[in-house]
Amino acid sequence: MADGGPRGFGGAGLLVWGFVCGAAWSKPCCKRNPNSSAGRARKRKSAFGSGAELREAALRLLDRHQNLNDLLLEVEDSVKPGGQGGVEHQEVFSESFIVSVLQEQASRLGVPAAILAANNAVTNIERICQAPASPSQVPLLNLDQRKRLSCLLQAVKDLLANNVFCRSLFCQELWKMKDPPALEAVWHLHRGEVVGLGELLESSPDAPAAVEWLCSSLCCLCEQAEESSRDAELAGSILSDFAIVFLQNGFQQTSELGRKSEFKKVPYICHAALQRMLTWVLDAVGKEKQEDVSTLQAMKFWLTVFDVSLYKSAVHPDSLQQFFRHTLTEVLTYNPLLKVSDAIHMQKEWSFTRTCSLLTTLYRKLFVAFSAKESICQLQQVLETHEVNWQHVLSCVSTLVVCQAEAEQLFKDLLSHLLIKAFENYDMENMITAFLIARQAALEGPAVFMPYSEWFKTSFGNAGGHHGSSKKALVFLFEFLSELVPFEAAPYLKVHIMYPPFVPTKHRSVLLEYITLAKTRLADLKVAIEDMGLYEDLSSADESVQPQGQALRDVDKALQIFENTRKIPTSVIEASIFRRPYYTSWFLPALLRPRVLPKTPDVRMAFIDSLKRADKIPSNLYATYTQACRAMREKMLQDGSKVESSRSKEPVEQLKAELAELRMLIVDQAKYEDVPAQIAVISDRLASVLGHSSDENEAAALNSPIQVDISAPELEPCHQNVVDLLLTSFCQNLIAASYFNPPDRQGPCLSLFVKMMCGHRNLLPVLLGRLCQLIYHQGPSLNDAHILGLAAFVIHLSESRALIPEVKANLGISQPVPEKVLSISEYWNCLLVCRTEESFAFCMRFCTAAASYLMCKFSSYSPEDLCALLPPSLVKKLQYLVPRLCLEARGILREEAKPDLTWSSLSCPSLNYRRASLCLWKQARFQEFLKEKAFQLSFREWLLLELEVYPEKDILSASERQDFHYWAIYQWYLPAPSAAGGCDGDLEKACGVVINAILDSSQRVDLGSYGQSKMSVNPDILCKLQEMVLELGCRRKLLSGCLDARRHFLFEILQERLKDRNHGSALGEQLWRQQELLLHRRILVGLPASTLIFTRRKGKKTMLDCEDFFRFVNSELKNVCSRGYALSYDITAHFFRGLLNASLDCEESVEEVDNVLTACQTKCPIVLFSAALWWPRLEPILCSQWKRLFGAPLADELERLREGQSSATSFLSSGVAFPLSGPPWISAAFLHCAVQQQSPRGRERNALKSLGTDTEQLLVSLLFFSLMDLISVKIAPKEGLDFQTSLEWSLEILQCLEERGMSWLLLFHSAEEDPGSYHVLRSAASDRHIRLLPLAFYSLAPCFHQELLAQEQSFLYVALDLYIQLLRLFVEGKDLPQSDPAGQSPDPAEHVSEGDPLELISTARRFLLSAIPGCPAQSFGSIRPLLAMCEELDPELGATLWHFSSPAVATELDEELALF
Repeated sequence: MADGGPRGFGGAGLLVWGFVCGAAWSKPCCKRNPNSSAGRARKRKSAFGSGAELREAALRLLDRHQNLNDLLLEVEDSVKPGGQGGVEHQEVFSESFIVSVLQEQASRLGVPAAILAANNAVTNIERICQAPASPSQVPLLNLDQRKRLSCLLQAVKDLLANNVFCRSLFCQELWKMKDPPALEAVWHLHRGEVVGLGELLESSPDAPAAVEWLCSSLCCLCEQAEESSRDAELAGSILSDFAIVFLQNGFQQTSELGRKSEFKKVPYICHAALQRMLTWVLDAVGKEKQEDVSTLQAMKFWLTVFDVSLYKSAVHPDSLQQFFRHTLTEVLTYNPLLKVSDAIHMQKEWSFTRTCSLLTTLYRKLFVAFSAKESICQLQQVLETHEVNWQHVLSCVSTLVVCQAEAEQLFKDLLSHLLIKAFENYDMENMITAFLIARQAALEGPAVFMPYSEWFKTSFGNAGGHHGSSKKALVFLFEFLSELVPFEAAPYLKVHIMYPPFVPTKHRSVLLEYITLAKTRLADLKVAIEDMGLYEDLSSADESVQPQGQALRDVDKALQIFENTRKIPTSVIEASIFRRPYYTSWFLPALLRPRVLPKTPDVRMAFIDSLKRADKIPSNLYATYTQACRAMREKMLQDGSKVESSRSKEPVEQLKAELAELRMLIVDQAKYEDVPAQIAVISDRLASVLGHSSDENEAAALNSPIQVDISAPELEPCHQNVVDLLLTSFCQNLIAASYFNPPDRQGPCLSLFVKMMCGHRNLLPVLLGRLCQLIYHQGPSLNDAHILGLAAFVIHLSESRALIPEVKANLGISQPVPEKVLSISEYWNCLLVCRTEESFAFCMRFCTAAASYLMCKFSSYSPEDLCALLPPSLVKKLQYLVPRLCLEARGILREEAKPDLTWSSLSCPSLNYRRASLCLWKQARFQEFLKEKAFQLSFREWLLLELEVYPEKDILSASERQDFHYWAIYQWYLPAPSAAGGCDGDLEKACGVVINAILDSSQRVDLGSYGQSKMSVNPDILCKLQEMVLELGCRRKLLSGCLDARRHFLFEILQERLKDRNHGSALGEQLWRQQELLLHRRILVGLPASTLIFTRRKGKKTMLDCEDFFRFVNSELKNVCSRGYALSYDITAHFFRGLLNASLDCEESVEEVDNVLTACQTKCPIVLFSAALWWPRLEPILCSQWKRLFGAPLADELERLREGQSSATSFLSSGVAFPLSGPPWISAAFLHCAVQQQSPRGRERNALKSLGTDTEQLLVSLLFFSLMDLISVKIAPKEGLDFQTSLEWSLEILQCLEERGMSWLLLFHSAEEDPGSYHVLRSAASDRHIRLLPLAFYSLAPCFHQELLAQEQSFLYVALDLYIQLLRLFVEGKDLPQSDPAGQSPDPAEHVSEGDPLELISTARRFLLSAIPGCPAQSFGSIRPLLAMCEELDPELGATLWHFSSPAVATELDEELALF
């Protein structure tokens, strides 16, 4: 032992333990190795006859060395891992040995063994915690101390297990130590369940001293944790465990007091410790600048105790809330020395960004435990009941309003409450509190709270303000404002003068008195109210801008407004009349600054001309301006140089000079060390040109994405000139340096230059916008030097990507889905497009130059570092371009030595770009890049790139493109493993990738097509898809067994895309889904027709299976049918042609066709309805195809369809009896479609009368189809349907039904209410048409007869249910078509449907209110389930229904009682 010394027990203890171990281990050792250990054991025979004699001898030896302290350490320390069988016995022996020694010693001393053990344990802890290398004790132990303490704790645990240790005495003795124990030692005692922290604190004889020790140790712990990262994790564990104890005891709940009654001192100590530590932090808040960084970091470490997640379930939630509330109150009321006048004067220094980071961190952690409302309520309570620290209160306001989105409205409510209380009791305290909070919140900017000027106007600018109730209230307000004047900053006084409180005319003198006082104060501050700007930010508390600067801002703002409205801004006109001194002395001189006038009048010239024509510019001033402009133009022509139009060019000239100096340094390798200093000078000159941005703006730029308008990037000329100057300098430096040295020997000059540019946040938007212009819009026209320079610049930007925020690309159009924010690497991918011959060539040159420069510049880098620098999009573009344009790259590269890539060859202007790209492609290092997962171009990515190509402008001919597609699909991606982006040879998987890529590409907004989504499919890719699908079909015919049981892969792919997709707004999602389904239909029509039909074997028979197609139609495809009950012609004809083609594979072709069409009647009736609609176009195609394929009479079901069309036409034209064969709704579909196709109209009424008697289902089905057309007119007016004609046809069918006494209301029942005969009709209609049935019903409602109410008992229920559905559609803002102002008809029925939704709802409501009194009493009994909803949506109608339904309810109740 290191500290054994003369008083230790080291030698004797170790000797005894050696004897004991020898006795314990001798036997097993002999068995394990008889040739060695046993032999040595026999040579030295033991002097003791038994274990008892050995133990007695050991005790006699210990009796002579009575130091038990070392024994507690040495026994455990001497245990070494031996054989697995001996360790357990050894531990038991060790434990019993210690107990025996302690008991023997205790009996000799006449004290209990437990007390003796506790005393010795304390002595050991004291020795362990002594830090020999440090004059003062530290809270954390070193490794040796930690090891010795671990041994001691194990021994103590053994003693505890044998009930030979006194906890209470141990705690008392710990407090008697000369130096208190190290905090880590106490934590180990607590964590090891030897003595809990609570028990130790309770035993303290002096509670204040315990608090002092605890807090000083905690402070040292935080400081030590910040000094060493290794100690931070341990210190965090100690803090978290102790914090839990502090909260459990310092903030006990009533329910816990009984269970912890044994602790008397602990609650006080824990509470006091937390309070003391909080004071430690708050003391530093006021003097943050005086504190060193390490101290502040230590305090931030302590703030981790305010992490809510720390406590989880260890602390009662109410205790946690109580602790956080108490802490917030203490912070707000800490050291309340500042007066209100100090707060008024200093509050701008207490904004969120200027507040001490300790305080804002503490606030943000505290607010996690509360909602915003709870936080503000707590703040309000403290303000009402305590004297507060205004700095902390207003910093709290700033933190809340910045960090809590809902705080703005809550603070507005609080301000309103404070003003109400202030004017009720004429209380100055509530008044000043309201003003301070309003100003503080406004300091954080309009994005989080309304400007102070707006709040002041809203609160006092009208007669309804709190001050308008009486003269006393008015006087109270102005007395308060007057008391503020001596302390006010100029911006707030300006607000009060420019937007004064509303004052009745008779009390005008009160306002004038205040204005005089305020102007006097402004004069003292040397601010003239006459010099206020037109657009000055009155919400800011910053010092006023000089009139010249403010006038320039006002001119810029006025020009913006004029450019948008083409009218002189109202503020300018008002200033020319009411603020003449500022207008003539400052605004007009700023506007009429002499410049060289452009040939085409710009916005400024147009604005000046408008002012001149409005007599707002004095003639002499205008004449002086025009004369000065002419003089400048003449001077420019004489000098032969341009003159800067609005700003001094001196800073730009200085920047040019410094950039030229940099070029001289870069070309001389001996001067590379001077480059960083020169770049620093350039940075300073650049800041002068751009203007310095504030720290707040810098932080905002770092966190917010950069907006770039890719479709038409617009840059200010002055900013563009600066960026062009920098880019030109970079390119010149690169070319000049490359003339003398290759890139890898050019040093970090260019990297530092680009990094310097990225450091100017306000330059980045202009820089990225200019790069967009150069690469995306002008790329093909750039020369080789430009391309090389820009490519190298992009690589260095990637090197500094950590300094560049994300990019939000604006495509210049409104998109249904919010666009994704792009990283800088994704931004390059967006700019480098491959669509035309020119763009292909440019893109290949650019990407080749970028990759080549990277490999030359950073040739010494490891592959991992190179991969981090190279944007993946550039490599993927090369993987796409090189094989496409170079046949040699399509083969497998031969393993042969390739020459290293040299920059001189790549930067040679005469080098053909294809040869350069191929040279790069063959490099072994580049091929290694292609094996990296991040750089692999997958099959899907390849397809998306290929789908962007314009075939008519492609660099490849049609045959070359076909060859390339064949190689890429069949030779490269289809056999490639999925890990490399391929398809594992799975043709079905390849088809899925192609289909998804086509759909994704079509859904993407395409800049090349001006933002319009592409609804046409690339014919070359579609052709390859057709080939693959046909090959799959052939393979399926050859295979049998389990493969036949699978679902149709095509519909699986399509339906998978529609699953669980709920992103963005509901409208955006609806539009996406509609467009997606239209694309699905286009793809299905583009594939072989037989693809829609699945063939499977059943026994020895081949059968047709259309289940997947039916399922897809019923769930999805029917919802993009504008007619509501019929699919479009293309997919209908495609299905029937596919059915006939697929039937050829069946042994019984005709029978299978009949089976499928029969199944359609129940499983997919919309297919037959579609056939009825399109039969005139469909019949010749199908008959011709049938004749070609079979040469036999049509199948029965096809013949039945032809007869249906023929019968309907004959019935309408000649009155021949209409036969009813098959389901009546199919006959009705043919009859309805025949009516729609007949011209002129007029025979329908007579035809309906001639129908037989047993035609109820036929007529109701006819009504359904007419209602679908009625709805289609509204949602698809271009379908060729006429509203009035559809309405008249519906009314004729309805009249016919009523005359025959037939019920038709079942059409409007849901599937749950009526699963019967008309369910087939509803199942065939699109979901939107079904939801809009209320619209059709109430379009007919004005023509309903009164007899219908009594005839149909369920009429009231149906009408009310449809009215509720109509209201819901309106409230949800879905489905209801908007009004069309064109072509209003005088017919009221037509006006109902052609008008807006509100008019339709009003009509429905009037109809119901007039119909309710005429309804029979029995009909009111069924509407009770609808009454509650009706009352919620339309209380008046609900009350009417209750009034008329009450007797019916009573009658029904009497009838029920009579049954018993």
